[in-house]
Amino acid sequence: MTDNLTREQRSKCMRNIRSQWTSIELTIHNHLKGNKIKHIMHPNIDGSPDVLFKDHKIAVFINGCFWHKCPICYKDPKSNKEYWLPKIDKNVKRDKRNINSLKRQGFKIKVYWEHDLKGTNKSKTINEIVNLSSKRVH
Repeated sequence: MTDNLTREQRSKCMRNIRSQWTSIELTIHNHLKGNKIKHIMHPNIDGSPDVLFKDHKIAVFINGCFWHKCPICYKDPKSNKEYWLPKIDKNVKRDKRNINSLKRQGFKIKVYWEHDLKGTNKSKTINEIVNLSSKRVH
């Protein structure tokens, strides 16, 4: 399948994809801050979680469904598979290493997917994240 965008258009689209401070992460941060919940966004620790509740030793990952191979909605890319498939597989392996590293440090882990924070699930998931600081995660 050929790309329907020019090289320059595709390049601009790809440059606009952010790894930190995505709109979803900003929404979560604003809800946590609005509820006066102590948290750290993108802490500089091994494992690189998106949100850290340091006092409760809870690390939260917010994964994009495509970039991290969501078990529910991931679909292989239609073009440039030689590039994308190894890249995504590398992301998945790194995610496992990061989670294991944080578990060894005594952190509880919570992973949310992009689809959990869209549509009808959004409020429920955000409330769940806000409530993480007041209860234990398994």
